[in-house]
Amino acid sequence: MVSFGCIFSITIEKLIQATGNSVQPMTMQLTGAITNIILDPVFIFVFGLGVNGAAIATVIGQIASMLLAIIFFKKNEYISIKFKDIKPNARIIKDIFQVGLPSIIMNSIGTVMVSLINKILILFSATAVSVFGVYFKLQSFVFMPVFGLNNGVIPILGFNYGARNKKRMLDTMKLGLVVALLIMITGTICFQLFAKELLSLFSATEEMYRIGIPALRTISLCFIPASISIILIASFQATGFGLASMMVSIIRQLVVLCPCALLLSRLIGINGVWYSFAIAEIFGLLFSIIFFIHVYNKKIKNL
Repeated sequence: MVSFGCIFSITIEKLIQATGNSVQPMTMQLTGAITNIILDPVFIFVFGLGVNGAAIATVIGQIASMLLAIIFFKKNEYISIKFKDIKPNARIIKDIFQVGLPSIIMNSIGTVMVSLINKILILFSATAVSVFGVYFKLQSFVFMPVFGLNNGVIPILGFNYGARNKKRMLDTMKLGLVVALLIMITGTICFQLFAKELLSLFSATEEMYRIGIPALRTISLCFIPASISIILIASFQATGFGLASMMVSIIRQLVVLCPCALLLSRLIGINGVWYSFAIAEIFGLLFSIIFFIHVYNKKIKNL
């Protein structure tokens, strides 16, 4: 319910990003994530608040990100907004929703997915839910650079799509894929080799180690296919095919992940939930490739 920090920080982040500054938005996100990670074990274990503690830490992290965003916003020489000059414009509102609606739905899907997975995990134990929360905090350090890369790739693809420069579009995608893969491979290795050390950052109990070590090692198998999907999705957004991004998210997180997690949890126990993430990401990659072939043949091939 207390989401004002998130709303303000994201809005300001996008405004600053539009000026070509990607360092400050990255700093905002890192501030929120690091604050969240530091406070998680304090509220969850020291104060004994469990899931509620994780929520409190998340809200504080969002507010920290918002405060830094306001500082950056005030110092940005390219942005000057006067609220008295802001008037509704039907055409602009339509353009915003054409691009933004798929993103709105994708973010909503993520929230629904987390809620459903937590409902499955709570059937095993509250610790299982905490492990899932810890995973989400840790994986942000791996996914955040790739999403940042994605935010840099999209405008380059979009500019060159408008300029009908196919070679530069493909070169950008190839470079993006290589960098994203390197980041995700590094992340996978860290999760595979240092799962216990990563959990220890959250003052983990023996029960959390027992559940969390296989969880981190198994879910991290989805990192590599996810990196490919993220860069392919950039081409959808850059060429005005945002609907494909939404469809990939729906397929991956709702159509495959949640039903698969429910089924496998009943067949092989809690490890089945962790396996479902890798399975869902493989399906997501498959459909990303299918949609990319469509986009390439229809919009890029003949540039």
